[in-house]
Amino acid sequence: MMTLKIYSKMTLLAFTLFSLFFSSQSKNLKSKPLSKSVVKKTAVKKTLSNETKPKDLIVLDEEVPVLIPQKKNGKFGYVNQSGKFVIQPEYHIALFFGEDCNLLYSPNEKARKFASKNYATVDKDGVSYRINMSGKIVYTYKPADLGVCKAEYKKARFHAYRLNGKYGLIEDGRFVNPADKKQFTIYPSYDFLFVMETNDVANPMIIAANNDKFGIIDVNGKTIIPFEYRDIKRNYSWKLGNMFEVTQDDVNYYYIDIHNKPYR
Repeated sequence: MMTLKIYSKMTLLAFTLFSLFFSSQSKNLKSKPLSKSVVKKTAVKKTLSNETKPKDLIVLDEEVPVLIPQKKNGKFGYVNQSGKFVIQPEYHIALFFGEDCNLLYSPNEKARKFASKNYATVDKDGVSYRINMSGKIVYTYKPADLGVCKAEYKKARFHAYRLNGKYGLIEDGRFVNPADKKQFTIYPSYDFLFVMETNDVANPMIIAANNDKFGIIDVNGKTIIPFEYRDIKRNYSWKLGNMFEVTQDDVNYYYIDIHNKPYR
């Protein structure tokens, strides 16, 4: 059985990640993806000020973040949807652009403006910041500025279930007797399953593994991402960015979108 990888984070960033868990900006997948032939140069949101407007921002797929964390030479920066670095790699940790719930409810009114989805949380040399879409540092985290999140927790509807050394999927409220195969949403047949965090609890993405290869399936057992990866991280990347963090060599991780397009 494969051993789950545990990734440590600094206390402040862990607190920020927790807030992002409750206030992510991920949208549900549309039934028809946009044609990749349509390339739009855009300012992304009319609400973006000149301060936050990136120079090389393009949109190839509206379901993919306009800026994607990417690692190069041991440091993180952000690439656009064409894979070009818009924010150069200089950070030890870089999260998706998205709301920070703790700053949103900050007792410091001046800090609240940096809670919006136009900013991302990064860490450099042990100090955590918020940056805008041009890579400018606009705020330095202070413990006194962190408020208490006020958001409704969405309980997971599906869970992995192990039976006879194999993993399947069950749904709360429908599963009582493991001897009844009809009660399983997916009967145990995988080496590993993990239900990813999501805003759409009725249609989660599920990390699956067979024969030492990882892929993504849905609740119907349909393969979304083919089984060609050595590992897929069990993190908030789907919830926060509609993306999966994968590796083919157990060393170099990068993001892919729902179409299995890599960003590296």
